[in-house]
Amino acid sequence: LHARCSQSLKSPHMDLCRVPAAREKGWYLALMAPNVKGPNYAWLDPSRLYCHPQGLQDCVGDLLQPFQGIPIDMVAGIDAMGFILGAAAAAVLQKGFLAIRKAGHLCVQTLAQPYTDYSGREKVMEVRTDAISPGLRILLVDQWVETGGTMRAAIELVERLGGHSRAPTGVAAICIEDSEGGRWIRERYKCSHCVPSRLQPRFDHHQ
Repeated sequence: LHARCSQSLKSPHMDLCRVPAAREKGWYLALMAPNVKGPNYAWLDPSRLYCHPQGLQDCVGDLLQPFQGIPIDMVAGIDAMGFILGAAAAAVLQKGFLAIRKAGHLCVQTLAQPYTDYSGREKVMEVRTDAISPGLRILLVDQWVETGGTMRAAIELVERLGGHSRAPTGVAAICIEDSEGGRWIRERYKCSHCVPSRLQPRFDHHQ
């Protein structure tokens, strides 16, 4: 995967008009940029694919395809990169978008949830309390699920505000890694991701 991503970066500028003739699921993954700054950064930068109009459109379409015919009332995106995919998905579905924020940014009444992120850092996320009512069908979106800690915290917030009577309608991310946390989410919720099965092991091992 690193080789494919590096190949797409040979030119200093992205060709926004270049689209493969056969747009198979995940073709846009090669648009992601590999880490060139060392171990203090994530191994890939998926946000590069958002710059490509067809790549972004197909990515969002693939994320939403498994939820066709399933009622969704609202899309919730996780701070920060989940805002991009979540808002794009909400626009396609013509639904509202709820931002699940890192703590300390909302000036309204909130509900907070501590969690450990993929890097092992202890953090807190929060969500406004006036947007989710019991029974609301919510699709949770983030850019990536690595250890699952961030997504599990978002699920906990949604379920707490929903009166524990209804789990999120589903979870969507470009990649849901085969980690302990990723498996926990897959086993309990309807999930959608963009990685073809043949490439999943390479994503799991960050290759």
